[in-house]
Amino acid sequence: MAKSIWANEETDVLLDAARAGDRDAVNRLLDKHRGPVRRLIELRLDRKVQRRVDVSDVVQDVMVEASGRLDKYLSDPSMAFHLWLRQIAWDRIIDTYRRHRVSAKRNMDREQPIAAGKGPDQSTMELAQQLCDPALTPAAAATQREIARKVESAVERMDDQDREVILMRHYEHLSNLEIAEVLGLNPPAASMRYLRAVRRLREMLQQEEGGLTSGDGMVS
Repeated sequence: MAKSIWANEETDVLLDAARAGDRDAVNRLLDKHRGPVRRLIELRLDRKVQRRVDVSDVVQDVMVEASGRLDKYLSDPSMAFHLWLRQIAWDRIIDTYRRHRVSAKRNMDREQPIAAGKGPDQSTMELAQQLCDPALTPAAAATQREIARKVESAVERMDDQDREVILMRHYEHLSNLEIAEVLGLNPPAASMRYLRAVRRLREMLQQEEGGLTSGDGMVS
């Protein structure tokens, strides 16, 4: 599995230093997690809302709130630091959506795909590869990109519960244990939810017109 967007080997060292009163360590800790926070917001904040709200402003709001709440977290950490920071970011995403979605809905066209920019991003490609025949060769890269685009579109159409666990696993690259903690489930239940979501995603792809059959790389 790809490395988590939150993975940071220095986090524990910086947390210990921050707990000892090192303000520079606090700044370095938050700076090192700024990229993952931005990635999460770009991934999860409604695309229509993103056309009205500067993602950098939302990221900064998250960092300011985290800084203000850090001492309380350090005195009694109830979860891993990256999951704590992720929860602050998630709450800010929900708040931003609620404040801007109605006005955006009046003026915006259809949703953008998961990945900004040109074509599917690496996370989509990796998910497509999991759903496709591993024997697909580099020479079939164009076919692979087409499959990735179909996967991305299908993920966007999944119900909230299925889409959530797919995004956490394949776009945030959270472990099953981390997903279980975020969702308040035991690990076997979180694993089962993920497996069911993957099965439904595969079924959606197979049901599409001219679906991704074994002939074009889809595992049957």
